[in-house]
Amino acid sequence: MSKPKAILITGGYLDTNSAKTAHGLIRGSDRFEIIGVIDAKSSGKDAGFVLDGKHRNIPVFDTIQAFRQSSVEATYCIVGVATKGGVIPPSLRAELSDALEHRFNLVNGLHEYIADIPELANLAREKGLEVIDVRKPKKFKDLHFWSGSIAKVKCPKVAVLGTDCALGKRTTTRFLVETMRNAGYKAEMIYTGQTGWMQGAKYGFVFDSTLNDFISGEMEHAVVSCYENEKPDIIFIEGQSSLRNPSGPAGAEWIVSANADAVVLQHHPQRKQYKDMEFYPAYIANPKDEIALIKMYGADTVAVTLNTAKMTTVEARAAAEDYEQTLGIPVVLPLEDGLDRLIPVFEDLINKKK
Repeated sequence: MSKPKAILITGGYLDTNSAKTAHGLIRGSDRFEIIGVIDAKSSGKDAGFVLDGKHRNIPVFDTIQAFRQSSVEATYCIVGVATKGGVIPPSLRAELSDALEHRFNLVNGLHEYIADIPELANLAREKGLEVIDVRKPKKFKDLHFWSGSIAKVKCPKVAVLGTDCALGKRTTTRFLVETMRNAGYKAEMIYTGQTGWMQGAKYGFVFDSTLNDFISGEMEHAVVSCYENEKPDIIFIEGQSSLRNPSGPAGAEWIVSANADAVVLQHHPQRKQYKDMEFYPAYIANPKDEIALIKMYGADTVAVTLNTAKMTTVEARAAAEDYEQTLGIPVVLPLEDGLDRLIPVFEDLINKKK
């Protein structure tokens, strides 16, 4: 079955970390086929090349009208950028209005809902177009309390956590799933953010749109449903934020409520303070200390993966070698070197569960 074709709006931020939703979709999606990006700053380039120097045949246009004048067609327009506070600013509203005028269905992962903006919601309704606000909370009747059913899950559950937010935990989780599938195992991913859903993950929930009382239950329900329906050899759970990030601490539910058997920890060697919090005297923990905290929660960290943004490959590999000697576990660069080195680690987990 063919995937619906989609374009991404990134508002001039395609070449920045603010477009991490777009970056994930450019790297791959099982739900949408991304065939273009609207970004005036990077217009005329290939989106893959802008992202990481790899051509992916996804052209960048300066306007939606320019895309419509090209030879390719799409039916969905996806908001691919994270805005401050998750709001839809006037400039983005104008682009979304333009997308509706050009008869695109809209997909939005921001905290502010398109459905709550009368001029956009009314225009979509008039034109018979679909609006998907991914972060819209589930109805109360569809939420789950934690029940203990996680004990039914007999395959390994690996939480992909980080020392901060916006480190690439979702990308690493997808790469881990792909790596284990290529090695002949049935691996599944539990998404916990809006981009994971956009990329086509079947099981999960949007962590930061879920009422606090139900987070543990939604986590458990997603993992148990995945296990019962797919019978996987191993499950990887996408992490959010970090255990110590004061603006949005997260991670305990992955270890405690999902009863994670192991953790893969994502870290950036050169990031000293939490993202966008340089004004606040809180500092990212050394991986050794974070691994000790994770152990207190009840899980062993079996590998560290490094985000290498703004580092040379030489610098990144040197950092990996230093961490590996200090920590005594594999430390790898997912984007540069892939994750094949970790296959034996997860094979061992699978075998211990048999």
